[in-house]
Amino acid sequence: MDNSEKVREIAKKLYRLMLSIFILFGIIAAMLIYLMADPTLSAFKSDDSVEGYVTVPEKNQIDPSNQDFDKIENGVHVRTGFVEGEGLMLVVNNCTNCHSAKLVTQNRMSKERWLATIRWMQETQNLWDLGNNEETIVSYLAEHYAPVQKGRRQNLANIEWYELEK
Repeated sequence: MDNSEKVREIAKKLYRLMLSIFILFGIIAAMLIYLMADPTLSAFKSDDSVEGYVTVPEKNQIDPSNQDFDKIENGVHVRTGFVEGEGLMLVVNNCTNCHSAKLVTQNRMSKERWLATIRWMQETQNLWDLGNNEETIVSYLAEHYAPVQKGRRQNLANIEWYELEK
């Protein structure tokens, strides 16, 4: 073997060694990145328990005939939290199509302000014309979600006091 062949042979061995080291470092780097993302290595566990997870039924598993969407308990519409009263279902059908019932129940307005809010939604949020239902809806909202005048906090009552130990 002449010198040039020896040099080529050494270069090939050196190239293979460098490539092996590079691949090894790549594998180690990938493992470290995975450990940083999932330190519990949960992807490699064969535990079949689903503790802490909520299972959501598939659409075809939900039986609408088994659910009462208009159920009222203790004077409150269960699905929305609206107070029972005349115009309740009009409010449910017209208000909760676009936003949560919480948006209604957290607000307290006079009849004029509820009407102004409805006008604003019609002008800027594409709320449809409520037609003959508007008066019933506004009356319901003004009756059940009117401003509440509160002064000072009321005194605590029916409290069972106890002595602190020293």
